[in-house]
Amino acid sequence: MDLHLKVEVLDAKTREQLCFLDKVEPHSTIGDIKSLFYKLYPRWYPARQSLTLDPKGKFLRDEEILQSLPVGTTATMYFKDLGPQLGWTTVFFAENIGPLLIYLLFYFRVPYIYSDRCAFTSSPHKVVTMACVCHTFHYLKRLIETIFVHRFSHGSMPLRTIVKNCLYYWGFSAWLAYYINHPLYTPPSYGEVQVHYAMVIFAICEMGNFSIHLSLSHLRGDRSRGRRFPAPSKNPFTWLFFFVSCPNHTYEVGTWVSFSIMTQCLPVAVFTVLGFIQMTVWAKGKHRAYVREFKDYPAVRVAIIPLIL
Repeated sequence: MDLHLKVEVLDAKTREQLCFLDKVEPHSTIGDIKSLFYKLYPRWYPARQSLTLDPKGKFLRDEEILQSLPVGTTATMYFKDLGPQLGWTTVFFAENIGPLLIYLLFYFRVPYIYSDRCAFTSSPHKVVTMACVCHTFHYLKRLIETIFVHRFSHGSMPLRTIVKNCLYYWGFSAWLAYYINHPLYTPPSYGEVQVHYAMVIFAICEMGNFSIHLSLSHLRGDRSRGRRFPAPSKNPFTWLFFFVSCPNHTYEVGTWVSFSIMTQCLPVAVFTVLGFIQMTVWAKGKHRAYVREFKDYPAVRVAIIPLIL
C-alpha cells in the first residue's frame, strides 16, 4: 500500500502550477515542503515562501505536519513570495541603533538642526543631560540584549516591514529628541523632584525589563524539561510573573511613562501611548497562546497590567 502523498504548489495570484511533488512522506512538515520547493526555485529560499491551503487563507507554519492538515492524497497549496527577508537579530539591531545615534545628534546639536548660533552648544538644564543618559542607556541595553541575551527563532521579517518599523522608531526618536534638546526647552513643572523620582522609576523598570528578558532566555534555552510557561524566580523583578503573562512589556511601558514624566514632553507621551497600545496587543496574543497551550496556566494572570488588563 502506497502511503505517500502528492503535493501540488500553485501560484496564489495566477493559479499557475509551479511544481508537483510526488511521493512525499505523510509526516513531512511544511518546512520540508519549502525545502523541496527551494531546490526547484533557488531564488525563493524558505524564509521568503508563504504556503496556504487557500489562496487567501492563513499561512501554514513550518512545523505543521502534512498528514495533520485537511488534505486528501493530493495536497494543493498556494505559494506567495514574501519578498527579501532579514533575521531577527538584524531586525532588532536596525530598529535600536537608529534611535541611539539620532538622539545623540540632537543632544550634541550638530549644525543644521537648530540655528547656527546653537551648534555644538549644551543645554543649561540638567534634565536634558539626564534624559540623554537614560535614552542612551535604554537603547544600549536593547542592543546588548539583542547580541547576548535574546534567543531568536529561525524566523525572519520581510525587508519592507523592517523599513516601516525603522521609520517608526527612528522618526519618533528624532521628534522627541528635537524638542527635549531644543534651546527653548523648559524643565518639568516640579523641577528636580519630578526628574529624580522619574529617574528612579526609570532605573527600576529597566532592571525589571532586563531581568524578564534574561529569565525568558534561560527558559527557551532549557529544552530538556519540555515546553514550560514562564514563572517567578528568586529575582524579585520576576515576581511580576505572578500577575501578568508579559512583564517585559509592563516594565517597558513603565520605562516610557517615567521618561515622559522626567522630560514632560508631549512627543514622548504620544510615543508612550502608541507603544502601550501595540504592546497590549502583543501581550494579549501571548497570554491567549499560554492559556490555550497550558491547562494549568495560573488563572490570576492577565496580559500586561496586573489585575486590570
